[in-house]
Amino acid sequence: MSPTARSASAQRRAAVPAAVERLSLNTATVRAGLLETIDACAAAGVGWIAPWREQFAEVPVAVAARAIGAAGLRVSSLCRGGFFPAATAPERAASIAENLRALDEAAELAADVLVLVCGGVVGRDLAGSRQMVEDGIAAILPAAAARGVKLGIEPLHPMFAADRSVIVTLDQANDMARRLASPWVGAVVDVYHVWWDPQVEEAIARTGEKTLAFHVNDWVVPLVDVLNGRGVMGDGVIDLRRLRRAVDDVGYRGPIEVEIFNESVRAMGLRPALELIVERYLQTVI
Repeated sequence: MSPTARSASAQRRAAVPAAVERLSLNTATVRAGLLETIDACAAAGVGWIAPWREQFAEVPVAVAARAIGAAGLRVSSLCRGGFFPAATAPERAASIAENLRALDEAAELAADVLVLVCGGVVGRDLAGSRQMVEDGIAAILPAAAARGVKLGIEPLHPMFAADRSVIVTLDQANDMARRLASPWVGAVVDVYHVWWDPQVEEAIARTGEKTLAFHVNDWVVPLVDVLNGRGVMGDGVIDLRRLRRAVDDVGYRGPIEVEIFNESVRAMGLRPALELIVERYLQTVI
């Protein structure tokens, strides 16, 4: 970014509410080019960005890191690591190796957190699959500590237990983090996955200082696609402000990441979608 462009970006930042500085855009929400998304976030006054690893095939991680820094943004998290359960030892070893590469990328981006989508059930063995997750995280913890990147266990909605995550409640993530007993592992609170839990506020209180990330979106009715049917904040049934206050109450002051998987949002185009996201964030989250 040129000095003139940086100056213009700074002027635009001054014109937006300060609350937007806490907002992070997860790039899967818009699925535009990474460099274009970085520029759009800077122009909108958004303070943070959360890239997906797949985008480094388009823009090498070193180039992305320089562009993010030049735009005045910070990286809230890198998506994603995890997927530890596998049927064979070589497959599990390959997963560990891939997670180590993800940690290298996160460190180069100066990301605070590598988000772990833990992986689905293997061979109908739910307990064994959960143990594979814990063993996998334990295996990469020394590398995470050495790189200064925290590992965020993200519980997913129970409907994803078969193929994406056998960790389905915040209490499960908390229990695992406590057994691992490291300052480099904690939990990710994504409202789409935890809003339904009758004990969610108690679970957030228990997470406490191990709350590593907070993701917002919405659960719409009817839900036509559990994976790609997330709503824009305010379009669904989740009391977003209540959950934001719950994470604030335990001392979380980090970025608030908007992560929406919805083709209709992506079809809006990058800048219109980002304008809507900022508007709804201010109306429903802050």
